[in-house]
Amino acid sequence: MKKTIGGIFLLGFTCLICLGQNNSIGKSDPDAKKLLDQFSNKIKSYKAIQASFIYQVEDSKGAIQGSKRGTVFMKGNKYKVSLTGQEIICDEKTVWTYDKSSNEVTITKFDPTANTLTPQKLFTDFYDKDYLYKLNGEEKMKGKTVEEIELTPVDKTKNIFKIYAYFDKATMTIISTKMLDKSGNKYIYTINSLNGNAQLRDASFVFDKAKYPGVEEVDLRN
Repeated sequence: MKKTIGGIFLLGFTCLICLGQNNSIGKSDPDAKKLLDQFSNKIKSYKAIQASFIYQVEDSKGAIQGSKRGTVFMKGNKYKVSLTGQEIICDEKTVWTYDKSSNEVTITKFDPTANTLTPQKLFTDFYDKDYLYKLNGEEKMKGKTVEEIELTPVDKTKNIFKIYAYFDKATMTIISTKMLDKSGNKYIYTINSLNGNAQLRDASFVFDKAKYPGVEEVDLRN
């Protein structure tokens, strides 16, 4: 079983979204916390979300190494991430990771207590104790006034040493994040659209084997 792009994508998101503070080594910016509170509360008010995004990787010289478009669907703790050639689906009990090139689906148990990613954290989980954050101020991005928050990990052994999150000041929605690793690579996530009133059926969050003829199952739940 090969390591899939989706696995790498989710690993990156785990680093990306564990935004928070640890007052034992320093204090986070209260202005940044205020912005994050406003954004988080807004997202939590939505019953179901559909958002489209672009995931891009740049090397230390700024050359683009890869780019993928995708869509994330969320309803409660259920989620579905559709990337080019891959899908990650969770119904709160089981996680299915499907790779189109190999026609293979990996099945694992969903553990809500584990320190792992769920896409919901991209929008709401900014209160762990892994990062210090500060508000860097405003800038213009594609004609929008954007607030930039800079995040620095408490654990200096982490490969990711800096994260920048950008929020649309007018709508209080996240529009982009940029994650930097120690080798100079940049992982950029851009949210193109976000619908907080999406009509999503529970069946959308279950892998339907009948729709993937000949799919090979790798069940890791036992």
